[in-house]
Amino acid sequence: MSSVSIPPPKCLLKSLVVPYRHMFGPGPSNVPLRILEAGANPVIGHMHPEIFKIMSDIKSGIQYMFQTQNNMTLAVSGTGHSAMECAIFNAVEPGESVLTAVNGIWGERAAEMTERIGARVNTIVTPPGGFFTNAEIEQALSKHRPVLFFLAHGESSTGVLHPLEGIGQLCHKYNCLFLVDSVASCGGTPLYMDQLEIDILYTGSQKVLNAPPGTAPISFSERACQKILNRRTKPVSFFLDLSWLANYWGCDGKLSRVYHHTGPVTAFYSLRESLAVLVEEGLQNSWERHQEVAEYFHAGLESMGLKLFVKPKEARLPTVTTIVAPHGYDWKEITAYIMKTHNLEISGGLGPSVGLVLRVGLMGCNSSKANVDMVLAALKDALKHCHKSKV
Repeated sequence: MSSVSIPPPKCLLKSLVVPYRHMFGPGPSNVPLRILEAGANPVIGHMHPEIFKIMSDIKSGIQYMFQTQNNMTLAVSGTGHSAMECAIFNAVEPGESVLTAVNGIWGERAAEMTERIGARVNTIVTPPGGFFTNAEIEQALSKHRPVLFFLAHGESSTGVLHPLEGIGQLCHKYNCLFLVDSVASCGGTPLYMDQLEIDILYTGSQKVLNAPPGTAPISFSERACQKILNRRTKPVSFFLDLSWLANYWGCDGKLSRVYHHTGPVTAFYSLRESLAVLVEEGLQNSWERHQEVAEYFHAGLESMGLKLFVKPKEARLPTVTTIVAPHGYDWKEITAYIMKTHNLEISGGLGPSVGLVLRVGLMGCNSSKANVDMVLAALKDALKHCHKSKV
């Protein structure tokens, strides 16, 4: 054989250096040392009994966080996008009608994922910063008769916290499953899966839970499981096939577990620890803290003369605040200045909100009045030093 012709990359002969930053964008959030250290435990086999015990602990933590008794509760090996696809790919078959509420990027993503598997996609759309009334939702359910209705509880691209009361009942009136994205909201604002009659609920590890990205809690109601287990066709994704995942997570009642994929064992350690942190604080305390800090932040922004993008107070997502992009400034210059000068990440808009807003995420351990003061000081400094047009 010929000798190695590609030389070793010099960059990999240097030590890895990762800077510490204040992660106050819409995610990922900072990971506390306790959770980082949990992830540094020794790697063991993904089918070892000790891992199954950790997975069982995770399942119990998710049930608490979601406020559900659903047996079909687990964590997908992947980010929130993987949980979104897991929900859609399992619950929807080609040719079926689906209704998606689009008031930001996550409704757009759900519609595209559904379209890709050959479903008939219908949407209700509102401008960024808006949300839907139950009457509007019922009208669309009656018209399109979907098998699934998607709604983002916390729309992180626009900062909207969508009201959920009564929607589950409406969906079931029309024999439709209710799918809710809570990636940006879960743990930071009240959410009761069973009481709200949500059929599929998912979130991500990297937001309020303050774990590294890579695991996505998800839960399926008995109604959702009945539809999924009686499919005419197999789900398009083998990796996200719920029948396999249910066995790996011990949700199918079978005594033995069959190899499906190599679970991210160190990510499971981190997720378990992050759920333990939430349990120790208590859901109610976490919800109240996030709301109190958000209101403190909003008052500080308004005292600076900045405007909040979401007008109704009750529709403001407490974990991700959207600020109307200051007139006359380049939002990219503001975020770059704050990163360079204050070592602090805030973000611009995403999808439909690009150019309209600045986004600040204060989630989990990052949700504190001290961090609010840090963000406000950085914004004041940026508005003082960044270029402002005379127009």
